[in-house]
Amino acid sequence: MRSVKRAAALAALVPFAVLAAPAALAPPATASAPAAAQNPAAAPAQNPAAAPARKQPSAQKHKRAAVGVGLTKVTPKTVRENSKIEISGVAKNRSGDRLAGLTLRLRYGAQPVISRSQLDQFASGPPSQLPHVGPQQQLGGAAEPDATQRWTFRTDAKALRLNLPSGAPGVYPVGVEVLDPAQQVVGGLTTFLTVMPKQRLFKPVAVGWVWPLVDRMHRTDDRTFVDDALTEELAPDGRLGSLVDAAAATDTPVTWGIDPALLDDAQRMASGAYSVRPFGSRKATKKEKSTVAAEWLAALKEASKGDPYFTLPYGDPDVVALVRHKMPRDIDAAFAERNTGVATQVLGRAANARIAWPPYGAAGPGTLERLAAHTLKGGGAFLMSSSQFQGPPPGQQPNATTTVQTRAGEKKALLYDEKINKIVSEGSQTAYGAQLTEQRFLAETALIAAESPNQQRTLVVAPDRHWNPAPGLAKNLLKYTADAAWLREMPLGKIEAAAPQQRAFNGYPDAFERFELSDAHLTQIRTLSRRAATFRSVMTDEVNISYERALLRLASVSWRVSPGRAKQSRNALTGQIESDMGRVRIVTTKNKRVLMGGSSGKLPVLVENTLHNQSVKVRLVATSENTAKLQLGRLEAEEAVIELRPGERAQRWIPAQAAGNGNFRVRLDLVIPNSGGRTLGEGETITVVATGYGRIALLITGGGLAVLFVGVGVRAIRARRRRKAEAAGDGAGPAGTAPGSGGPGTGFPGAGLAGPGLPTPGLSRAPGAERSGAGSPPGAAPGAPAGSAPGASRAGTPGSPGAGASGMGAAEPGDGPPEPARDGTRLGDGDPRGRDGG
Repeated sequence: MRSVKRAAALAALVPFAVLAAPAALAPPATASAPAAAQNPAAAPAQNPAAAPARKQPSAQKHKRAAVGVGLTKVTPKTVRENSKIEISGVAKNRSGDRLAGLTLRLRYGAQPVISRSQLDQFASGPPSQLPHVGPQQQLGGAAEPDATQRWTFRTDAKALRLNLPSGAPGVYPVGVEVLDPAQQVVGGLTTFLTVMPKQRLFKPVAVGWVWPLVDRMHRTDDRTFVDDALTEELAPDGRLGSLVDAAAATDTPVTWGIDPALLDDAQRMASGAYSVRPFGSRKATKKEKSTVAAEWLAALKEASKGDPYFTLPYGDPDVVALVRHKMPRDIDAAFAERNTGVATQVLGRAANARIAWPPYGAAGPGTLERLAAHTLKGGGAFLMSSSQFQGPPPGQQPNATTTVQTRAGEKKALLYDEKINKIVSEGSQTAYGAQLTEQRFLAETALIAAESPNQQRTLVVAPDRHWNPAPGLAKNLLKYTADAAWLREMPLGKIEAAAPQQRAFNGYPDAFERFELSDAHLTQIRTLSRRAATFRSVMTDEVNISYERALLRLASVSWRVSPGRAKQSRNALTGQIESDMGRVRIVTTKNKRVLMGGSSGKLPVLVENTLHNQSVKVRLVATSENTAKLQLGRLEAEEAVIELRPGERAQRWIPAQAAGNGNFRVRLDLVIPNSGGRTLGEGETITVVATGYGRIALLITGGGLAVLFVGVGVRAIRARRRRKAEAAGDGAGPAGTAPGSGGPGTGFPGAGLAGPGLPTPGLSRAPGAERSGAGSPPGAAPGAPAGSAPGASRAGTPGSPGAGASGMGAAEPGDGPPEPARDGTRLGDGDPRGRDGG
């Protein structure tokens, strides 16, 4: 990642697109708009006197130089009377045309800079303002478009005829400029040399460092990352990895300022597999356990073990905006031990510095009161920008320790030098910017030591929260703090303990409000917070689902500079909360209709909890939208409240009474117990279809069945009697005649064919009784069985009682016990009982 950035910077020489110093090194009066948006302390409102200068920007300043010039080396860092000086860099033709005859020459000032304001003028102006001209060389290698040529100037202090300082360090401007054949300046830059005299008649400046470990938000909820950029940041050559390594590489004491949300993210990555789902994507990518995060956490613990540290509120929220919008609960949650305690878990020790650091070092009385209440109980100090305070009384030079009056009383404040903070924080992302930053840092601190050599000066440096220094810059600045003759390192706690200097607090400028998180953003956070609280109120046993940290991340001050991503993050969290709430729901059929046979019945309602690891408790409430036509009974109190473990279902039966046929709408809601009627989710509306035929249908069906059973019984009795008569030979021949014998015949066959001598099928008389009417009762039909009633027909013929009897068609369903209830089935007066967990 670093190598890519360096390559891009080398190709473009971005920091040197202008003849003057980079915009990052410009004074507050010339800070760019994007920088102001990120840091309100750099906004125009901070310095009204500078407004006229901004209205008339130099045309040369904003013109892209034809030849970009970058600085790669300046040695030594502390120049002495007999030092050999080497200044090296690169030049690149960015004009797009061939530039023949280019010349590079050195310019400098032999007189020391007398003030920090004059240093600003030299840094923001072109090298041509420097009075003396030094050696020069040809740039033939940069003639072609995009061609690059390295250059070096070697000289010494005597050759430059510097007016050496006496007793205190001196700062001298030096620059290089590129000339075309017409001697027009087509590129250049200005930097500084710091010269140390033989005799030291000054007190070194005590410097305390605040080392920020803060990053933008990478998660919306606790389970899913929106990107995997933190892996690159935590790598040894990444931003956060470099900051930890730099602090570990030197003995210069630092006070760490840590956002617990960053440690929370890194710990989550190091503890096991995690998911990454970018904004707008429906599919998450699974990532394996991060060894990079684990190694970074171990390195941080080792590097910081001898230094004090303090924690920011979780997620580094925009406390100024939260106070303005009266959201104290969010601030309280961000400071709560349950959220900031992750730092104690990771580092193995509790925070031992009491520092309250408002965003960008600016806050009003209300914010200071809130910060003091959470952080400064029993001591400590605010960490604020020097731009928020007036200068010291006449005759004194500014120091870092002062006091500020709050509603909770007078509190100490540590003021970091706003100008040095800007120099260190901005314009140093490339190797070329790093060299300018190092030289400017040394020059600024040398002038502070020389301003009042007999006064002990203190200085606090607190780089931007998201400081991204070039490789090696952070370590070098700590090294120079310990090695430079005019500086001495000092723990922040000792600077805090120094006697405070009286300086008036300017207050929080109204113009800074436009840099805060927007009203719309905070309004939606408040809405999401209420939704999350509603969901939290139905959870029972151990609470395993929480949105508190997700909401704190959403309130992070880092969203100030990325409102588009802030909106995406809000939408993602909204969707996650609604999705989780939807897992506790009332189950209905697709058509949302329930049939009720008859004017009364019981409506089945099924409630389920598909959350994976959270039990819930809700109360079921059913409301008829037309009470004149459909009235609903109430469930018993213990039945109405439903407690469901993960994956469980429960069914309840709602008594209903309909006044006539029709479709009636019923509203079903899950209500939070003991909440005064607050509901969970959107609920459901079903349609009850009442037919009104229940009892009449039962009467008709029962009567039809009774008639049917009687008819079947009569047939069975008759059939039994007939079988008995046949078995006894009742009516088969004349009395006393043996079976099969008849009267005397003629000896000739009668009419028709001779039979087989077997009984005729279907007839019950004995064999041999062939003659018509023999043995039959009077009036019986020929062939009718003996004992048959007159007019009776055989089984199965029309007129016999049977399943097809006239008037005995298909039966209507009755009011018998119903089958187990299923959604959308027709219901009767069945068993209303259901069991939880079904």
